[in-house]
Amino acid sequence: MHKSEGYIKPPQTCMATSGKKSGGKKEKVFHPNSRKAGQLVRTQLRKSKLADLAKERSKKQGTQIGIYNFFYHALPPEGGVLSLEELHYIVRDVWLARHDQELEEERAARRKGRPKTAKELKLEELKLREAELYRTGMEVIDLTHPTNVELLRKWDQREAAYIQQLRFIRISSASPETAVLARVGQHPLLKREEEQKKQEAAECRARAMDTDELPLLLEPPSRFASTIQTMDGV
Repeated sequence: MHKSEGYIKPPQTCMATSGKKSGGKKEKVFHPNSRKAGQLVRTQLRKSKLADLAKERSKKQGTQIGIYNFFYHALPPEGGVLSLEELHYIVRDVWLARHDQELEEERAARRKGRPKTAKELKLEELKLREAELYRTGMEVIDLTHPTNVELLRKWDQREAAYIQQLRFIRISSASPETAVLARVGQHPLLKREEEQKKQEAAECRARAMDTDELPLLLEPPSRFASTIQTMDGV
């Protein structure tokens, strides 16, 4: 099992599931020597480290493997899974923001009135394209699924074919409270779990149907006496 370096724990916030936007919420300010301020600084450092890792691996191994490695290193090193909120956090605030510093440096280096450099244009285009993908629906490795996470931890960080056996979900910035199953996963453990889930669902439906008929069967015969007599013409 590989150690997942660079994991960042997002700030603990409550997700709004009602769909209502909270307007005018003020940002909290902490004393620089407070415990909370120290936690925020450490979170930012881990975030920067993971973003740097993502950029380096993308250059060396190609875009797709780089993305898979990013999610591998986003796993909690102590075990366990991510919540859906945490998964959105690492996509929105780390993966999509990995080129922000480089882009700002390009803008700062450009003299006033000069056209954008090819590199600046390329980074802006990439950022817009990825943001649109995230808005409309982005397929990611399901880090909220226990079995899937354990399988990902066993990955050698090189073989893309192994990742294709895993479970993927589609998440969107437009609907952060929901996730859609995109790929069940072809690994035997995942397929077995899916079959068990289908079987349990079928059994639940069968029990529900039996329960719906139960009140009628439990009624005493006298309850239907008048109806029977009417039908018999009595």
